[in-house]
Amino acid sequence: MVDSQTNLAWATLLDPTGAGPAHQRLARALRAAIRSGRLPTGSAVPPSRALAEDLGCSRWVVTEAYGQLVTEGYLAARVGSATRVAWTPDDAPRGRVPRPRTATASPRYDLAPGLPDLRAFPRRRWADAVAAVTGAISVDDLGPPDPRGHPTARRTIAEYLQRSRGAVATADTVTVCAGITDGLTRVARALRRLGVDTVAVEEPGWSRLRAAVTGAGLAVRAVPVDGDGVRVDALDGVRAVVVGAAHQFPSGAVLSPARRAALVRWARSVDGFVVEDDYDAEFRYDRRPIAAMQGLDPGRVALLGSVSKTLSPALGLGWLLAPGVLSAAADPVPAAPPVLDQLALATFVNRGWYDAHLRAARRRFRLRRDRLLAALAEIIPEATVEGTAAGLHVLLHLPDGTDARAVVRAAAAHGLRLVDLDTYRAEKPAAPTPVLVLGYGNLADGEIAPAVAQLRATLDRV
Repeated sequence: MVDSQTNLAWATLLDPTGAGPAHQRLARALRAAIRSGRLPTGSAVPPSRALAEDLGCSRWVVTEAYGQLVTEGYLAARVGSATRVAWTPDDAPRGRVPRPRTATASPRYDLAPGLPDLRAFPRRRWADAVAAVTGAISVDDLGPPDPRGHPTARRTIAEYLQRSRGAVATADTVTVCAGITDGLTRVARALRRLGVDTVAVEEPGWSRLRAAVTGAGLAVRAVPVDGDGVRVDALDGVRAVVVGAAHQFPSGAVLSPARRAALVRWARSVDGFVVEDDYDAEFRYDRRPIAAMQGLDPGRVALLGSVSKTLSPALGLGWLLAPGVLSAAADPVPAAPPVLDQLALATFVNRGWYDAHLRAARRRFRLRRDRLLAALAEIIPEATVEGTAAGLHVLLHLPDGTDARAVVRAAAAHGLRLVDLDTYRAEKPAAPTPVLVLGYGNLADGEIAPAVAQLRATLDRV
C-alpha cells in the first residue's frame, strides 16, 4: 500500500502492513499508535486527502479507517475541525501515555507591564512587507546570512536611529540582533574580552538584563535610581553600566541632562562604557521623545533597541549600535535573525508604515494612560501615581503598610494579574515595598474601569 512517495514519518508511525484489506490494516495501525501513546489524546490526524497522498492509497481507504475508529471511540470528528484522538487510556499505567497538559488560565484582567497592544499589531501591512520581500529577494540573499545583519536592514535601521533617536549611526556600526537581551549579551562578552569584570545595573531594574550580564561571565553591581535616573556617584570601581536613559524601567525616571553629562564624563574618566537600553523610548506623551544619549559620545555609549514594545516581542528583532572598540572585541555569532524578517522590517520602515504605526500607538496609549489615571483617582483615591508621561506603565504607591506581595497573590486568585515593584529588585527588602507596577499597553480600553474596580476589591480584602 505504501509506495516510494510515502511521507516517511507517517510511514514509520503507521506501517500498515499485514493481512486484510487496506482500510482494515490502516485502522489497525492507527489504533495501535493511539493505544501506545505515539498519537496522544487530543492530537490531530492528517486530513484524509493528505494522508491518502502520503500513503499512496485512495482517499476511501483513509475515510473508512477514520470512520471505523470514530465508531470505536478512538477518534472524534467535528464538522469544520480536524479529526482528533479521543481515546483516554484510563487503564494504562501512569506516565506511559502522554496526557494533554491543562492550559494555565489567563487572567481576566492583566495589569502586568511589558507588552504593547498586541491587538493593534499591523497584520496586513506586515504581511504585505513579508510578501514584497519574498517576491523580490535575490538568490544571493537566500545564502548564508551576514552575522551582523543584512546590509539593507542595517542601513535602514541606521537611518531610522539618526532621524528618530538623534543617534550617530551608519550601516557599518549597526548590528541586527534578536532583541535587547541578545544585544546586551553580545556587549557583555565584548566587555569581558576588553578586561571588564563587573557591570553596573540599575536597581530596581529588569531582571533579564542582570541575567544577560551574568550569563556572559561578568559580575553585577546594583546601583540605585532616583528621580533623575541612575546615581552616577555610585559607580566607583566599575567601568561599564547599563542604563535606561529615556524611560527607566520600572521607576519611569528620565535621565536628567546633568546626569547624562556626568555619565559621559565618568565613562571617559575610567576608560569605560555606557550601555543605553532604549526601552519604550518612542512613547512620550507630554513632549517629543528625548534623543538617545548615544549621540553625546558614540565612542563610549552603545545603544540597544528592539521592536518588542512597538510591534511585538514575537518578531524577535532588535539592533545594537556599538562603539568600534566594542564591535571589534565582540565574539562572532552564528547568524543574525532570519534574513526575510530583517528585510520585512526594512520594508515596513522604508514605506513609512512604522512611523504611522508609532503615531497611532502614541495617541492610543496617551488616551489609555489618561483613562487609567482617572479611574485610579476615582476608585482608589488614597493611592498615588508616579512616573513620567511616557512608556507603557505607571507606579502605583499604596498606603504605607500595605503588603504589596499579598495584594498580588490575592488579586491572582480573582483573575487580576499584578506585579509589585520588589519583583524587579536584585535584593528583596525585608519589608515589602507598597508599590505596584501597573502596565496598560496590552489592556483593552473597556477593561480599565473593571480592572481598577477589581484592584479596589482586592485592596479591601487584604
